Amino acid sequence: MPSPLTPRLPLSRQEVDRDYLTRERPGVVAELLSSAGTRVLPVWRGRTLMATPSALALLEPDALGEARDHLYLGRSLDPAAAEPVGTPVVAALLDDDQAAALEPDDDAWSSPRATGSTLSARDVGLAVEAVALANWHDSHRFAPRTGRELVSDKAGWVRRDPDDGHEVFPRTDPAIIVGVTDADDRLLLGSNALWESNRWSLLAGFVEPGESLEQAVQREVFEESGVKVVDPQYLGSQPWPFPASLMLGFRAVVDAADPGVLEPDGAEILDLRWFSRDELAASLGDVLLPGRTSIARAIIEDWFGGELDQ
Repeated sequence: MPSPLTPRLPLSRQEVDRDYLTRERPGVVAELLSSAGTRVLPVWRGRTLMATPSALALLEPDALGEARDHLYLGRSLDPAAAEPVGTPVVAALLDDDQAAALEPDDDAWSSPRATGSTLSARDVGLAVEAVALANWHDSHRFAPRTGRELVSDKAGWVRRDPDDGHEVFPRTDPAIIVGVTDADDRLLLGSNALWESNRWSLLAGFVEPGESLEQAVQREVFEESGVKVVDPQYLGSQPWPFPASLMLGFRAVVDAADPGVLEPDGAEILDLRWFSRDELAASLGDVLLPGRTSIARAIIEDWFGGELDQ
């Protein structure tokens, strides 16, 4: 039985009480921003402001100027943080001018995709939550039924039609990612058309409507590689808000009775290759693996039996 991965995944860590009941209180964001004990996390273009390369910049409310919107993220639970346990944190969504006025140095802003493995559990939880919500607000500005512009409500966790009251809630798109092994316990890696030619990773894809996760595993692997797999086993999950995914990790084995024919789809996957552990270790000078923030890297290293250094 594969080992559970979720506790070891960088972006699945958090020490935040999302404090969902407080979101329902009218005027709660203004109330929180009026308190000197609240901390504010600036967010701009899917990136958060950093105090250091491994810590978020959590500002006092009066240190921030105008923002186009605010989202209540919850309360800190980290006893080792500078802020006391229970400190409320609000994300401030900034436009280009507001971000430049606050911090013009582009290097001071970073995505949790790059910093997730170096942040504390509290900070990575706040960053992933803030970026995911910010991306949802940016992509759901108008009502899908009427085209009317929506307004933010319930501390940023709902967008509402001001005319008829219809509410739109945040969405997450589930995607499976699979470590496929054969009868010799070799791992299948593919090279995506959007990557440099020496980058390799696991096969992955979105879950389609009316489809179970296990069905999605079998369909996606076959569509991208021509390989038929059986016995999908769930490993763990990690948010991937770039822009709005939840990655669901699996292992699966090639169907011995009907293995299919190994062939890349030619659209998303341009090349495929089976790796033994020795072959992968020997190829690390030429083969680029997924970054340490990704669940793909964790699944590969779980199969390998330890960390792979590049």
